[in-house]
Amino acid sequence: MRKILILFNVLIGFTSAFGQETIKEDKKQGTFCNPMNLNYRFQSNYREAADPAIIRYKDKYLLFASHSGGYWYSDDLMDWKFLAIESLPAIQKYAPGVITIKDTVYYVASSRMKDYIYYTTNPFKDNWKRMDKKLPMDVWDPQFFQDDDNKVYLYWGCSNLEKEPIRVVELDKNMQPKTEPVVCIKHNPDEHGWEVFGEKNESGKNGFNEGAWMTKYKGKYYLQYASNGTQFKTYADGVYTGNSPLGPFKYENYSPFSYKPGGFIGGAGHSSTFQDKYGNYWHVTSLNIGVRGYFERRLGLFPASFDKDGVLRTYTAFGDYPLKMPSVKTGIKEENLFTGWMLLSYHKKASASSTLSQYPETNAFDEDVKTYWSASTGNKGEWLSVELDENVKTINAIQINFADNEASLDSNSKNIYNYRVLSSLDGKIWKVVADRNNNTKDACHDYIELENPIKAKYIKIENTNVVPGGGKFSIFDLRIFGIQKGKKPNRVNEFNVKRDAEDSRKALVKWSNDSSATGFVINYGTESNKLYTSVMVYDQNYIDLTGLNKGIPYYFSIDAFNESGITKGTKIITIK
Repeated sequence: MRKILILFNVLIGFTSAFGQETIKEDKKQGTFCNPMNLNYRFQSNYREAADPAIIRYKDKYLLFASHSGGYWYSDDLMDWKFLAIESLPAIQKYAPGVITIKDTVYYVASSRMKDYIYYTTNPFKDNWKRMDKKLPMDVWDPQFFQDDDNKVYLYWGCSNLEKEPIRVVELDKNMQPKTEPVVCIKHNPDEHGWEVFGEKNESGKNGFNEGAWMTKYKGKYYLQYASNGTQFKTYADGVYTGNSPLGPFKYENYSPFSYKPGGFIGGAGHSSTFQDKYGNYWHVTSLNIGVRGYFERRLGLFPASFDKDGVLRTYTAFGDYPLKMPSVKTGIKEENLFTGWMLLSYHKKASASSTLSQYPETNAFDEDVKTYWSASTGNKGEWLSVELDENVKTINAIQINFADNEASLDSNSKNIYNYRVLSSLDGKIWKVVADRNNNTKDACHDYIELENPIKAKYIKIENTNVVPGGGKFSIFDLRIFGIQKGKKPNRVNEFNVKRDAEDSRKALVKWSNDSSATGFVINYGTESNKLYTSVMVYDQNYIDLTGLNKGIPYYFSIDAFNESGITKGTKIITIK
């Protein structure tokens, strides 16, 4: 009988090391959560990756980003492996342009000096070679495009100066220009509010038009670009369209089509649009933290599509909540890739083993990546805990965003966090949700999807090793996702939209306070059935929209959400 009991305990997963039940994690996750969980490279005192480009090479995806010392590859867009590169001198530069042409990958980095294009026929080895001739012009934020007739083009431009617009040339078979540069996109902040420099587009100055990317869809050319500045949450992508890769191009008034100034982490500019192996469109973007420097950035991956009228859209409404990763061509709206798992940890009661006064526990549950909690040491045993509501129905996933407080690291450091996540119904008896004590992966935005959802009142993360680089055990946010048993919030039936009388690029949206809602998503667009742009807000009943297009009519609706789900707004207001 005793042997049977011992075997039973082993089968249900008790760990000999801690004497606590271990909950099984999903070994093959079907969901992911932004920011992307990558080994972001340290630049002096902060991590950075931005200006991403994802391309396909045969049956794999390659991800390139600024200043990363290499690049990543993946089979499924979720599990990324990093390849450090030494044979490519330009790998440490900003905003790389990349393209796959037949069996060759070509690479060029941003440069204020005339530079070379590099190539490889095996991007999974560190064996890049240099083209024979330098480009005859300087290029910043370069990007390649190959048309259906196999002609290749190079777009570039990154400036707030009128004399430096976004331009394009056609390239010959040796990847050298065969045409004179053609101007594609000029600055136009007087008409396009989102191109005005500043967090609230308030400066009156040109933003930085940059990060060109070309996508062809049903015979039309979509030239995408970013503005107004990578350091702002209002950083976004707009689009011009034309009938030729050389233009002329017409501004699409629904721009920006990629926009995320609200939620946990903001910014959705300088991106690339690509199709996965099943034919689904995605938009990989730069996200901003900007605590230790305005180049402290991360990457986000959002569903994208072209609607029946050819309107390009990117789904960011719940873009930093868990999203499904399809393994087939979906043929569904992007919002249906949202899991429906709501945030359960916002503004909940927190406790910790220790705390630095300027970085309190509440910072880890405020849905703001620009604040964080920090323990007083980086020692083994430091912990952070959150108390959830009594009526939590299920917990489906947990995201841990490490803050690296006071870490002294460089690009060659092993930036490994070792920790455990535990759950409890009473704060006394704990179960191990995830054991990363033997973790060997640098995962500073670790995301854990549970194979079997759990019910818990408390979630705790415990440090099990010394924090790398002599840093403190610190977390931007510990985010718990699932569903709370209860009612969804009341529908927003009454709200007002007032366009600024002196500046039609701005509008104030205001609605009634409602304690049944945790937050709201303001949806708007240039047609009543295309409310594709969205802004998420917490703890407020208004939003100043400063990035509208001058003189363009807009339509608005408001969704309310809480821990039990989303109540879609049905009322639509029009402004002219």
